[in-house]
Amino acid sequence: MRKRIWALFLGVFCTAALTGCGVAEKTVSEKTEPQKVELVVWGAEEDTELMNQIIQSFQMKYEGQADFQISYEVQGESQCKDVLIGGLEEGADVFTFADDQVNALAAAGALDPIENADEIRGRNLPSAVEAATINDQLYAYPLTADNGYFLYYNKRYITEEQVKTLDGILKAAEANNKLFAMDWSSAWYVYSFFGNTGLKVGLNDDGITNYCTWNQKDGDIRGIDVAQAMIEIAQKPSFVSCTDEKFLEGVKKGSVIAGVSGVWNSVAVTKAWGQNTGAAKLPTYSCNGRQVQMASFSGCKLIGVNAYSEYPEWASRLADWITNEENQQLRFEIRGQGPSNMAVADSEGIKKSPAIAALIEQSEFSQLQRVGGKFWDPVTTFAGNMAAGSGRNLQKQLDEMAEGVSAR
Repeated sequence: MRKRIWALFLGVFCTAALTGCGVAEKTVSEKTEPQKVELVVWGAEEDTELMNQIIQSFQMKYEGQADFQISYEVQGESQCKDVLIGGLEEGADVFTFADDQVNALAAAGALDPIENADEIRGRNLPSAVEAATINDQLYAYPLTADNGYFLYYNKRYITEEQVKTLDGILKAAEANNKLFAMDWSSAWYVYSFFGNTGLKVGLNDDGITNYCTWNQKDGDIRGIDVAQAMIEIAQKPSFVSCTDEKFLEGVKKGSVIAGVSGVWNSVAVTKAWGQNTGAAKLPTYSCNGRQVQMASFSGCKLIGVNAYSEYPEWASRLADWITNEENQQLRFEIRGQGPSNMAVADSEGIKKSPAIAALIEQSEFSQLQRVGGKFWDPVTTFAGNMAAGSGRNLQKQLDEMAEGVSAR
């Protein structure tokens, strides 16, 4: 922003000086050289080939309108915020980042509200738009909507009717002496049991600390009801709590026939199960005498434009180009990443991808991951106790978890 203001000042000053000195005005017939535009783009190492292809097509699209010097530099999306805020004026003009960084980037002055916001909102999934929005202002361009989890299942053993409920999945696995896997050592996945119960967790207005009502003692579903449901699931012989790596290992060995994971395992799971590969939204689970739809945390990748860019108009055009329908389709074809663009999400290619289709189906029951750092350890400790069958003093365990999550 400061660079823009300084550039504007210099432009006005120089124009006035030249006019005062009697410099002759250019004739209509004179040709001016295209403006030199230097842009730096940050993104993941795995995106290098794709992004260079997109940058090349952008330069061809606007050929002759500017002398482009656009370079792609590898910068991990999860660390983008810290690196950029450490030196905004030296940072990339256009950058890829995880949606949970948008608040901090905007607060640091790294992002300005997007000018063509209505157009961007109109072509992207509501969940992705929400991920890029702060106080009704759009601050970034949605790029993907695939950072979430859903159910993988082997159709050789489990029917489409059975995958609708966790009870059905566990019974099918037990009948075949197989396993259903889910990682209860990760609080990210454990949110599934609390997310659609009316029990709440989230960020306070300070954007740092959390509130948590997972220990609530009244209501249709109490915290103790969820805890008891988890205990009962853990006691099933066909259930195993294991890491994502162990889940994939079980899939390959044939011991695991269903589990909760994400699109990053799609290729490996399909290779192991072949035509029997199935994917669906998360099932319902039994809680306090009813079926509760399992929830999920969701996330997106976003493209930001540095508010300190010397070429804000061209940087914005490039961000828009990277995230348009054509290039999100290309991203899906080359990288297998789930689109935020509604037209691509509704395409035949996506419908033929069980993993992406399941993730989009699950998005109706997902919530953006907006929790502070104190969330993770207390929830992991609690869930570990549930997985171990530690059913004593459940309310006390819930209270300790909620207190830890809400600690200041």
